[in-house]
Amino acid sequence: MAATSRADIRKCTDADILGDMQDPLRPTDTYLDGAMLERHAALACELIRRYWESLETRQVSSEIKPGDVYRSMPDTAPDIGLGGASFEESLRIIERDFLPALTHWQSPRFFAFFPANISTPAVIGELLSAGIGVQGMLWATSPACTEVEMRVTDWLASMIGLPESFHSTSRHGGGVIQGTASEAILAMLHAARHRARKRIGTPKSHLTSYASTQAHSSFIKAAMISGFASHPEDFEHVRLVENDDRHAMSAARLRELMLADAAQGRIPCFVCATLGTTSSGASDELESIADACDECARLTGVRPWIHVDAAWLGSAFILPEMRASLRGVERVDSFAFNPHKWMLVNFDCDCLFVQDRESLTDSMSVTPEYLRNAATESGDVTDYRDWHVPLGRRFRALKLWLVIRHFGVRGLQEYIRRHIEFACEFEALVRADPRFEVPCERSASLVCFALKQGDAASKSLIERVNTRRNIMLTQTVLPATTKSAKKFVLRMAVGAALTRREDVLRAWDEIRTCADEIQPNC
Repeated sequence: MAATSRADIRKCTDADILGDMQDPLRPTDTYLDGAMLERHAALACELIRRYWESLETRQVSSEIKPGDVYRSMPDTAPDIGLGGASFEESLRIIERDFLPALTHWQSPRFFAFFPANISTPAVIGELLSAGIGVQGMLWATSPACTEVEMRVTDWLASMIGLPESFHSTSRHGGGVIQGTASEAILAMLHAARHRARKRIGTPKSHLTSYASTQAHSSFIKAAMISGFASHPEDFEHVRLVENDDRHAMSAARLRELMLADAAQGRIPCFVCATLGTTSSGASDELESIADACDECARLTGVRPWIHVDAAWLGSAFILPEMRASLRGVERVDSFAFNPHKWMLVNFDCDCLFVQDRESLTDSMSVTPEYLRNAATESGDVTDYRDWHVPLGRRFRALKLWLVIRHFGVRGLQEYIRRHIEFACEFEALVRADPRFEVPCERSASLVCFALKQGDAASKSLIERVNTRRNIMLTQTVLPATTKSAKKFVLRMAVGAALTRREDVLRAWDEIRTCADEIQPNC
């Protein structure tokens, strides 16, 4: 059929359209072809299996140059669909061109950033979610999507030691799966502002929010999105609280800042506490922060919303012996962590728990006529579309449910505990080498270390380590304290699913070799 102009569209007949659809150049696969899925998914799974098995021998990062992958692809999309017959060729392109151009986060020698580990049950859960293809925005749009999420978040709250007030069965609490910890901070900042303004009707311009200088950058980003700041250096309504000697938030300094703001007519409405900072893994003291917020509330009539960002470290609380930093958690308003970092659940899966769900849902709820339904109107169901920014949501709870059922609490505990033991051994090796120092406490499976020769030597070391691509580390700068100056350090974060003790020992050998090369006379 010849190309049709806009003016001729109404002249098309059914025969024209049907004839066009039967063009032999077009793919003949149906849109939901179960046989095709079975055949091609098997090929894709075989590719994934080969990839997993190759991780042991691959360099951790890629030598690809900027633009190489982009230039390897055609300038334009295919005009005629290639159909199922091209699927094997597509997989060959993925394996040949795309996989070598990746940083291999699942490598047993990936020790950079924080882990983003996956597992077979989680991958299968993601496939099932995609294949089932439901929208879980309302209970009515897919009841199981909602109720499985309610149950598994309750399981998880119990597993990491949160009190009953964070469960969906409590009067005001509950859990929800967000995309990331960054989304959770934004949602909680919005809920905090809503609650403060509802209680005393304060103008938006009078509200202030607080976080440690070591808090994740997503706090500043959330402040910018929500209107507390216009740019990263706008501190008119945002306070970054100095750290103490442990690199955690100084609760005494937080108290000073909040009381000073209150004396000037401002209303402190939000505090973001961190358990497991990105740089050093430090944890803020929840009890002291809650005390400061209670004192502030007596002056202003508004208790600041306390949100706990435990994005990485939260998974470690599945171990009872790791819960010391949870002391006082019953006094916070919300708590979030990422099972997609260290609990074998693939990205994205942030679990957010609140004790005051009404403030969150009231701040997010918009109900046009097309979302109204009898179940919602009854008040007997949870509609998760009111718990976060997006309206639509997929069946993310499936992968979390499958992982917990597959490994069980004890299996997950063993997994986390093993990584912590590896990190302890690595720390001991670093401390035993007189060229190195460990300038801050190890936090679970994160070890920060540096060369005693100074920042320049440590920078040379990580550059050499990562250039060789046999392992991968990241860096940070620890802020100054009353006891030490600002320091450049290397971060060793143990947590990949395939990491074994020998991988950690091999990493230490690699680090020592590189140190020998830059300090031949030491």
